[in-house]
Amino acid sequence: MKVDFWQLSRDPVEKTVALIAQRVIGSGEKLLVVSAHAAQREVISRQLWKAGPESFLANGEASAPGAAQQPILLSETVDAANSASHVIYADGEYRDPAGFARAFLLFDEETKQAARGTWKSLDEAEGLERAFFRQDGGKWIKVA
Repeated sequence: MKVDFWQLSRDPVEKTVALIAQRVIGSGEKLLVVSAHAAQREVISRQLWKAGPESFLANGEASAPGAAQQPILLSETVDAANSASHVIYADGEYRDPAGFARAFLLFDEETKQAARGTWKSLDEAEGLERAFFRQDGGKWIKVA
């Protein structure tokens, strides 16, 4: 299991979700995007749909019909009705990623302290690999 910590500085959460989603979907996997905030999920959904005519990222809400068929599912809970292998915590709140191959915790200045606490709490987690990414200009780099 991998848990990636992505510190948002320049790009907004919806743009970062779209970047990660392109990679996950491009590798043939499914994705769950979790946020407790309906308004944030709506902004993310719009960003995913407007990626472009050849590269739009189909998505839907977990509460909508056909949720199990969505390649990208947006939800307020960590329930992957679409059998996603990857999960993004878009609201900065870490949840147990059991059942996923990879989790991404996106955090900003407001949620940085909680992310630090989560990082430390995972120190002794067996079978877990952590990574930390931040932006350098417009490019994402792995720093830990």
